[in-house]
Amino acid sequence: MRISKIIINNFRIYQGKNTISFSPFSDKNINIISGKNGFGKTTLLTGLLWTFYGKLIGQVEDKYRLDIRNAGGYDAFLKSLYNRGAFANSSAESKHSFSIEVELQDLKIPALTCNTIKIKRSYNIDDNQEKLDILIDGIENELTKEVGYDLFINDFILPREIAKFFFFDAEKIVSLAEARTKEELRSLSKAYSEVLGIKKYEELKKNLESLITKLGRQDISDKERIQLEELIKKEKASASLLEYNIERQKETKEELANLKVKGNALQEKLIREGNSITVEELAALKKERNQLKKESAIIKSELNQVLELAPLVIAGDQLKKLKDQIEKEHTEEHVSSELLKKELNSFSKTILEKIKTAKVEEKSLISKIFKQSIAERFKEDATNTDILVAFTEEQYLDFQSLFKNLSTSYADQVKSIVQREKNNRVLLSRIQNEIKQSEARKDNHLAKTLHNEKRLIENQIAELKEKQTSLLIEQGQLEAKNNSDKKQVSELDKKFRLVDTDNKKLLTTKKLLDKINALITRIKEDKKYTLQKALKLSLNKLMHKSNFIADVKVHIDNEIMDIELLDERMQTIRKDSLSKGEQQLYATALLKALVDESGISFPVFIDSPLQKFDKFHSKSVIKEFYPSISDQVVLLPLLQKELNKEEFELLKPNLHKTFKIVNEDSNSSFIKEADFNKDFETLETESYV
Repeated sequence: MRISKIIINNFRIYQGKNTISFSPFSDKNINIISGKNGFGKTTLLTGLLWTFYGKLIGQVEDKYRLDIRNAGGYDAFLKSLYNRGAFANSSAESKHSFSIEVELQDLKIPALTCNTIKIKRSYNIDDNQEKLDILIDGIENELTKEVGYDLFINDFILPREIAKFFFFDAEKIVSLAEARTKEELRSLSKAYSEVLGIKKYEELKKNLESLITKLGRQDISDKERIQLEELIKKEKASASLLEYNIERQKETKEELANLKVKGNALQEKLIREGNSITVEELAALKKERNQLKKESAIIKSELNQVLELAPLVIAGDQLKKLKDQIEKEHTEEHVSSELLKKELNSFSKTILEKIKTAKVEEKSLISKIFKQSIAERFKEDATNTDILVAFTEEQYLDFQSLFKNLSTSYADQVKSIVQREKNNRVLLSRIQNEIKQSEARKDNHLAKTLHNEKRLIENQIAELKEKQTSLLIEQGQLEAKNNSDKKQVSELDKKFRLVDTDNKKLLTTKKLLDKINALITRIKEDKKYTLQKALKLSLNKLMHKSNFIADVKVHIDNEIMDIELLDERMQTIRKDSLSKGEQQLYATALLKALVDESGISFPVFIDSPLQKFDKFHSKSVIKEFYPSISDQVVLLPLLQKELNKEEFELLKPNLHKTFKIVNEDSNSSFIKEADFNKDFETLETESYV
């Protein structure tokens, strides 16, 4: 996998659009991007990591997690990435955004054939929206959408857990060689787990340990056991009472059915003794009687309502006077006398205009009559009407409606109701007589006996119905109590069952944890020999001291991992006794072994290379390390200090392209291809801080 192009737009020091093109590729794998301190070398690494991992950049390295926290959160951190010059030079209408695009080639992704993948991450300052786009051979792909862009990058491009081994600062990588404390050795073990791809097993192990701790806290007290036994007894008692109630209801229902059969039999006998109607016809008569009784009650209610208004009808003239008084008060309240006077004057003026053709004497007489009439009218109004009723508008309208009803339809309404009551009374009387005649005659002793028996049965039926109602009420109370008892038992029993289940879970979890621990240990033990061999081989190639490192031992104890360097006498070489150059060389060899162990093909970016090395070690790294660590290596050195002309000449057989970061001002840098031969001639006279 190689990067063919990087496009940076308004990201930090890089103002505007900057393109780095590594294509067309050749068999040479080393590229150099050089620039002075502060021109943007580290910014380039930050930008690439942000492009791949976005807000998860803090999980790649602690440095970025601290940067996000110090900025005040991820959103504030993103705003700080926008180029200051671009913001200062933009207009109010301009869109404020920055982006980085990376184009990858020579990928091998399972179930996906492609030539290029473009990954572009952008951020819009105006609406605080971050966007990630992935194009495969120039178009969107359903597989990447379905998986999720961030997950696709992490699973198929480069897992963020090991990204720091492909984007690293050569000065900081020495921390791997200086690991001495338990915490540092634990970090080394964690890095090894990430490279081996067993970080998920480690996370599962922690989750299982946490679950075991949680499950171990559950227990049942003796008090709770006694409480459960008492609740179970209560629940059984309420259930027994409820069952007995239902049995009694069944018995009552059967008794009612039997009594109804006897009642019907007696009714048939009554019919045979003096009535020709059948039981069904008698039932129909009784139904009609009941309906007429209901109608009678409704009619009487309506009659009572209309009779309530009878005193008002009887009042007659007094009601009319009340109406006039109310209307006067309403008129005075709602009609302005001045307005009425003005309208009448206007009306009289119009009339007078029309009679101008009359004789002079007649005109003056007519005018006088009009004026005198208006004056008299308003003189009358001047005497204020006494306020006796003072109805509101709503009361006034209700009274008008009532008066209209009394004046028009009230009499007809009363007549109609009285006629309906009369008809109902006559019909009800006739039906009741028919029922009485059909049930028994006064002069028939057998009929009287049957009638008494029937009345006795009806009384028994009424008593049983009351009993049935009482049992239904009691059933509701018993069901409520039984449900409450069941709920209490269920809640406590659930806890018992949960504890029992948790105990089973605890045993299962412990077994699973033992298996996970065994699996992690086996993988690390199996792989450590490969790591030992690769590390020893790299150290012997890179170090100029002959047989300085005779052997390498990797020790793994639970979460602790330590690497032991041995001399010819099999004595341990203390890592803090190594020179700074040797420490960086050891870290470089360890890095190469870890990268090789990961089995991932991805470009390696190295900031500040060769800084601590002497010329012999630099030569070894240039010849042995850079050509073999990856198919594409990008160095970001400070010329003359971290890469001199002699070292540059050694790189040339494997050198693909060279780029230079040029700074225009404090807010702007750009990247261009450059010939370092000319730069070295110029740099010989310059000093670097």
